[in-house]
Amino acid sequence: MRIQTVIFKQAAAASIAVALIGCDNADNQPVNLPVSAEAEETISFLAVGDAGYHYSYQKEEFYEQPLRTVEAVRKAEFVEWTEEDHKPAGEFVTSPLYFHQGIGGYIDASGLYPVGAAMKAYCDVKECEFGLMTGDNIYPNGATLGADQKDDPTRFQDIFIDPYVGLGANKEDFKIYVGLGNHDWKTSREGAMAQVAFHESAEQTYMDGIFYRVVPPSTNGDVEIFVIDTEVMLAGEDVLDGILNPDGTEKMHSEIDAPEDWAKPANDAERAMAEWLEDALISSTAKWKFVLGHHPLWSSGGSKFEEAKAMRRMILPTLCKYADGYFAGHEHSLEIHSDTCEETPDGRTEKPLVQILSGAGAKQRSVHSTFKEQQDRNNQQMQAHYARGMVWGFVHMELTGDMAKATIVTTPDNGSGTANGDFEFEFERRSN
Repeated sequence: MRIQTVIFKQAAAASIAVALIGCDNADNQPVNLPVSAEAEETISFLAVGDAGYHYSYQKEEFYEQPLRTVEAVRKAEFVEWTEEDHKPAGEFVTSPLYFHQGIGGYIDASGLYPVGAAMKAYCDVKECEFGLMTGDNIYPNGATLGADQKDDPTRFQDIFIDPYVGLGANKEDFKIYVGLGNHDWKTSREGAMAQVAFHESAEQTYMDGIFYRVVPPSTNGDVEIFVIDTEVMLAGEDVLDGILNPDGTEKMHSEIDAPEDWAKPANDAERAMAEWLEDALISSTAKWKFVLGHHPLWSSGGSKFEEAKAMRRMILPTLCKYADGYFAGHEHSLEIHSDTCEETPDGRTEKPLVQILSGAGAKQRSVHSTFKEQQDRNNQQMQAHYARGMVWGFVHMELTGDMAKATIVTTPDNGSGTANGDFEFEFERRSN
């Protein structure tokens, strides 16, 4: 196992000290970093996102125009890769494929069950006291109330229960705290609320409305999670469509990415979600304060950057003041970024805000290398510490004393469910 480790902490002076180490140890074991208070209790949890891609629930277009050979898939995806997404042709790669008998053609393979198996395998070795699910929990259209001729109770069983049987079984009060994503809103508000109702009464997953705050019982009040519905927040704003020029730079235009009408804020509470978040963070007495939303503040796929800009306008000032980190999905990749907060009204903070993007729970998407290069170059307030696409995986978190460690864990395309540690990143607690 090869784990690359980054230690990210504030030096005594106002500068940031970053050490990058690539390690292969003789026993093929993860590298254990020294911590200042080894006797302190560690709180551990998982973060997985965009996990709701299941073979039984596919887009209608796949049935209407199936791609019957691997060559047909590669030809179609190469056109999308080069002509629509403007990604370098030399980097072209396809996701692992699956022949769907009902469709009569090839589709992307699903990592839902392999990632579920990898999380269970990892938690047999490492502690996992609870989990976070960062949205897009049901592809392609969320719960449908039968509109696609499939019943939602079976859908919930297939996507939320069966993949995670045994996960957290040895932990009392283990729950996966869930946020909704854009695909969860695709059919109707009633469909989105049906998913919420399921999680509100489920044994292993948890929601309390579309936005809520919760203290996982095992943390003894030391951790509080603040879940927001970023699809509803964005639906209340005019957000541009994310379009790139052929060279990977952001295209100047005025095309609005129109949201579903039913996803728009429906009441005063939904319209005031950003204010609710700030008030909730201010009132929290938890040692660690993490915010969970579907849409990232920064990402490297090259199609979500306008939504990210809107999210930074709405919540980055609050996160910079009061949060220890932000968990997101939306991009089907695994990424870690930090933001100095210097673009917020109050300016640069002593400790940068860390974002953990865990969106590789079932689907794969590539990093857009030319877009990422210009984004990194043009946004000095942001640092991309890790960005990997075309992979399935999740994130494991450990909180010890005033330090947090995020471990990126991947699982192979062969569906074995093996858990492979890929990258470690440490950062300091920043909230009061």
